[in-house]
Amino acid sequence: MRKLITFVALLSLALPFTIMAQEATPEAVEVEPIELPAVDPLSLTGDLVIAGSSTVYPLTEAVAEAFGDEGFAGEPTIDSIGSGAGIERFCNGELDIANASRAIKADEIELCAENGLTPIEFRVGTDALTVVVSSENDFVESLTLEQLGAIFSGAALTWDQVDASYPAEPIQVFSPGTDSGTFDFFVEAAVEPLFEDAEDSGAAAVEAILNIPGIQLSEDDNVLVQGVEGSPYAIGYFGFAYYVENQERLNAVAIDDVEPNEETAENGDYALSRPLFIYSDANILAEKPQVAGFINYYLTYVNDLILEVGYFPASVEALNAAKQSYLDAVAGA
Repeated sequence: MRKLITFVALLSLALPFTIMAQEATPEAVEVEPIELPAVDPLSLTGDLVIAGSSTVYPLTEAVAEAFGDEGFAGEPTIDSIGSGAGIERFCNGELDIANASRAIKADEIELCAENGLTPIEFRVGTDALTVVVSSENDFVESLTLEQLGAIFSGAALTWDQVDASYPAEPIQVFSPGTDSGTFDFFVEAAVEPLFEDAEDSGAAAVEAILNIPGIQLSEDDNVLVQGVEGSPYAIGYFGFAYYVENQERLNAVAIDDVEPNEETAENGDYALSRPLFIYSDANILAEKPQVAGFINYYLTYVNDLILEVGYFPASVEALNAAKQSYLDAVAGA
């Protein structure tokens, strides 16, 4: 009986503290999207000169088309030339906006500075870079990141060297070119880990992929699509949107048994998920209202268009950061 009384007494003492702890535990706060000032495309005219990533190209093209449908009277020019080439042209003062499927590099920021430009990064979405084989390929469903590295470093030249159950046929390798942000991201994620002991692992990885016998490189993702679909022994990679557009002719390869999709790209389970960006400069936004208006429109409506294009929305936090960068740029210009 005495034990029971002691237990009840202790319980009565502990209960208030338990309730206080529960009340003190913060609830998850839902992040509210930042709303940018409304932009009227009808009131804007002038040119928009945009170039860069082939991955971001269809997204920017979709936004530009919607911008025109809303009344923008200017003439957008959008070129697909690869992230590196686009950023270089932007830093040389030839573009209003650069599309990029990777973050800008330190030496590129220095090039921009030499020409009086300070690049502003705007996160616009998420891609699940997709490894593909022909729909006629009936033996590859999933590869490990290590197997992928072996293929794209030239360590495995025939399919049976990747897996003994695969046919003893030469691997036909297709890849974006070296100006592509897709190339940069893929090499860093899949090939560079094989060269971690090299003095310059990045350079060693690039040299390895470029020296694969018979590799075919192209900045045009449609060329890669046609190449891969033409042989059951071919393999390549590009942005998820190009796979979606051609999925009747191609099979997506899971990486470590994880398929590329919105959920796995957002939570990071898919090893080849990556952010998508556009870049501009505060002085450009100040001098060209049509560019400022277009980026405002882009950040406001990108999530209404991005799934149709074949990519996935950035998180509210990431998109809010891009919107805040825009607000800071137009306020300080």
